[in-house]
Amino acid sequence: MDADGLTFACAMTVEERIARRLGRTALVGLGATRGVPEGKLVSFGIAGALSGDMPIGTVIDATRVVDESGAVLWEGGPLGAVPARTGTILGASRIVDDPAERARLHAATGADAVDMESGRLARSGRMVGCLRAISDTPTRRLGGVAEGAKANGEVDYMGFVRGFARQPVVTMRAALGARRALKGLEALA
Repeated sequence: MDADGLTFACAMTVEERIARRLGRTALVGLGATRGVPEGKLVSFGIAGALSGDMPIGTVIDATRVVDESGAVLWEGGPLGAVPARTGTILGASRIVDDPAERARLHAATGADAVDMESGRLARSGRMVGCLRAISDTPTRRLGGVAEGAKANGEVDYMGFVRGFARQPVVTMRAALGARRALKGLEALA
């Protein structure tokens, strides 16, 4: 994978730290709320599986990004990241945590995984690739992990703790899955 001239757009600071090993980065926040940077963009970070064929830790080198209706927002060749497999990413406007909703979205769009940034980056017309590591399965909820992310890309430790207090097992399982996904991204870098 040739990263020369690319900007790796990341939602969270933990993703950005990993992406720095590959080259230039931009912290865009959840759903790219901090804005879309200039240049050739790679959507880089973690995603939730919509398909049972994507185990936790799997890295997707996407060839397509779709919206919730299945409309193609971006299509292109893989970046050639190793180890990674090709797939389709659904760019959602919210965290999709309900297993029934994940199943519905997979059936409606054919997407393998979902994130909140790739759709907005694809709509910019400057996206040239998408590298996403699977952090959770279609049937597992996120618990406090979803509450532990601030829109600006920083960690909300108190939100995480509140979520953990309400759902300790769910939150711990999700946190371990996120850690495994980040290890998958580190393997690329």
